[in-house]
Amino acid sequence: MSADLWLVVGLGNPGPSYAGNRHNAGFMVLDVLAGRAGGRFKSHRSRSEVLEGRLGGVRVVLAKPRTFMNESGGPVKNLRDFYKVPLGRLVVVHDELDIPYGAVRLKQGGGDGGHNGLRSITRSLGEKEYLRVRFGVGRPLGRMDAAAFVLKDFSAAERKELGLEVGRAADAVEALLAGGLGAAQNAYHAV
Repeated sequence: MSADLWLVVGLGNPGPSYAGNRHNAGFMVLDVLAGRAGGRFKSHRSRSEVLEGRLGGVRVVLAKPRTFMNESGGPVKNLRDFYKVPLGRLVVVHDELDIPYGAVRLKQGGGDGGHNGLRSITRSLGEKEYLRVRFGVGRPLGRMDAAAFVLKDFSAAERKELGLEVGRAADAVEALLAGGLGAAQNAYHAV
């Protein structure tokens, strides 16, 4: 096992037509982290785009599966097996309907809450105690189907603050890597 290496996976759907979708919040956060690490994503045999580098002195592999959200589990398992990362050093960054827009929450384990990406990862790993950084996208107003809502772009009002909010989520990932879950929760759950 690579005891000092972290694997941070952002969830989203591949392709330009999905780039601005709420469901791609995980990809957006990973793009910010890649900029901070000073590197570029490269194709990897795990069916992912990966960047190996450092964030604040911490060895990290950043990854974005090239599959659709509901098939994220295979690439995540392949990455974990390839890099030999312990489950406690696997971080999944994803959108979360049950959190208000822009809020960031961190946790370890738990259910999938109807999130198809998490469901696929848990099924492929056979375990659910991986770390999660959840980016709030809120719930749709009225009767809009939640699945349709997450596949829509952020609203014009949300986009005004999106860069700031995504940057804060990236900060939360770095806080988790540097100081552990408890410290990161204390810093980001109070906001």
